[in-house]
Amino acid sequence: MKHLLSIADLNRDSATELLDEAERFEQALLGREVRKLPTLRGRTVMTVFYENSTRTRVSFEVAGKWMSADVINVSASSSSVAKGESLRDTALTLHAAGADALIVRHPASGAANRIAHWTNESGSGPAVINAGDGTHEHPTQALLDALTLRQRLGSLDGRRVGIVGDVLHSRVARSNALLLSMLGAEVVLIAPRTLLPVGVETWPVTVADSLDAELPGLDAVMMLRVQAERMNGGFFPSAREYSIRYGLNAKRAAMLPDRAVVLHPGPMLRGMEIGFPVADAPQSAVLQQVSNGVHVRMAVLFRLLVGTEGTIS
Repeated sequence: MKHLLSIADLNRDSATELLDEAERFEQALLGREVRKLPTLRGRTVMTVFYENSTRTRVSFEVAGKWMSADVINVSASSSSVAKGESLRDTALTLHAAGADALIVRHPASGAANRIAHWTNESGSGPAVINAGDGTHEHPTQALLDALTLRQRLGSLDGRRVGIVGDVLHSRVARSNALLLSMLGAEVVLIAPRTLLPVGVETWPVTVADSLDAELPGLDAVMMLRVQAERMNGGFFPSAREYSIRYGLNAKRAAMLPDRAVVLHPGPMLRGMEIGFPVADAPQSAVLQQVSNGVHVRMAVLFRLLVGTEGTIS
């Protein structure tokens, strides 16, 4: 595997291997006073973010540093992009500067794919990891979500996972729908019709519009952030109306089965899509998702830069 641009770059076996690898990294770091492995010593990893991020950017940076890579952060607002430099020229500049891996977040769908094409035309460019491109995909987020569910529920086979809210603008929803169904889960998208994408009937999911009707039959529920910054026009009457119909408050959380897991990719809009007590309840795996994000991204960097035959320590 040269790049990770989409869940389509994986199959069930390779996705499972990445989840297993992430757990091996977690065990390798367990109990170490200094959390450092020599795995990527001498490698240069660059994060290139054209959108704001906390969890994804920090976890990639931590992952690289815990593996002894040289990690360089490039922000669009403080780079030559602010002077009008094109995406292609920025990508080629970073390639020429010695990047072994480029981790890319961009508001345009397909941007990571274009960077992979431009920087690898000679056949020897950096590995490119899609850290979120527009409303397209976010594959490492789906992997860390799958790992969290596997740890909480055991096998994903036969589990029923609800993804709730702004599916239309969510790259997380698309990647999770593809990966979780690949790993044997039944995925149901729960959203108003105005927040479902065109062509959703071709996804490996079922669709519902009543959250209350679905909650008792779910093993896990993933609440999505309402992405107001991507919305032009009215997709629902008001924030209050949305919260009444699709917010996971304490009363609704009580409708879930006892072992059910609550996920959120963050950042959370507490009080709108998820209630304050629900976000902090024992069934919430939000912070476990963050921890798993570091280990999953270590596994992805290892697979792309070292390969299947390398050792993690």
